Amino acid sequence: MFSRRQTIAGCAGLVATLAGSALELGGAQAAPDTAAALRMKRRIPYGTCANGGAMEKDAEYRSALKTYCQQLTPEGGLIWADLRPTREQFDFDFPDAVLAFAEANGMTMRGHTLAWYGAMPDWTKQIGSAAEAERELAIHIERVVGRYRGKIKTWHVVNEPIDEAKGKSAGLRPSIWLQYLGDKYIDLAFRLAHQVDPSAELLLNEYNIESMDASSAPRRQALLALVRDLLARGVPMQGVGLQAHIPGKYAIDREGLYSFVSEIRSLGLSVHITELDVIDDDLPAPTSVRDAIVAARAYDFLEAVFAAERPAAVVTWGITDRYTWVPTWHKRRDGLINRPLPLDQHYQPKPLWSVIDYFCRQPA
Repeated sequence: MFSRRQTIAGCAGLVATLAGSALELGGAQAAPDTAAALRMKRRIPYGTCANGGAMEKDAEYRSALKTYCQQLTPEGGLIWADLRPTREQFDFDFPDAVLAFAEANGMTMRGHTLAWYGAMPDWTKQIGSAAEAERELAIHIERVVGRYRGKIKTWHVVNEPIDEAKGKSAGLRPSIWLQYLGDKYIDLAFRLAHQVDPSAELLLNEYNIESMDASSAPRRQALLALVRDLLARGVPMQGVGLQAHIPGKYAIDREGLYSFVSEIRSLGLSVHITELDVIDDDLPAPTSVRDAIVAARAYDFLEAVFAAERPAAVVTWGITDRYTWVPTWHKRRDGLINRPLPLDQHYQPKPLWSVIDYFCRQPA
């Protein structure tokens, strides 16, 4: 479907057209309409994860959320380590604050996440049986989904279930849930969430399926096999989330990604882009060059997805380079600031924003 000629000419030409003013003028002419005006148009909602410290202390950050976003996802807040510091305690302060901010500004909030291998509090190491694991998972989902029933309309129910691809295949990622419950922990999480809030859209969320590297293709195959198995077992899953933490050093596997999304669509599932950013630790140092490559990777990714299915949402994992997880794991060796997100450290829109905004404005 995507020829090399289309990849080079289509991507480079459109990115240059969309992002030229941002490259030359620091993004001053790339600012969006107000969020309220955008919501009046037929567009795909754009959102980001909300950083707690920034929301509390940075007025510019809060203004950017109001200006650009139609959805928010708490960054942390709803993960086990933050939400349940002890077995008995649930701390809803941060997700409640994000929800209040979202509702006050005409946005919706997404739920991330109910079952994950990572960010587990220390007390869960005391879980010692299948019965105990099932009981704690049920308590957690019933309490959390129940609190936000009717308010959080989309949940990333199970996050990152596919293990890193080693060789030619990828299986399920080890976790406390897999250890005690086997692959049926996924069924259990979805069924419990559906029982508590039958109106919520429930997603399986995964990363690293889009690039021309050694691991993306086997991970796509493993994820698609899992999705088919879950549907065959009658699991109430309505969609798949593509995290899209895109490694900037690799080209996008446009054919592979298009085929994968087409398969997901054929199964009657929605597609959401849930955590988009472009990892730039191995990209060239010059800002204009790096920003152009970041935008081009996002363009190739979004074009392939949109060619197969119009996604329900486009969400980035952060909105400004001032607050991003990327340098924690992918710090540049030259000491330069990472630039993986739509806005720079000074909240000026970059070419990446121009690309995202272009695709979100595509008619249904």
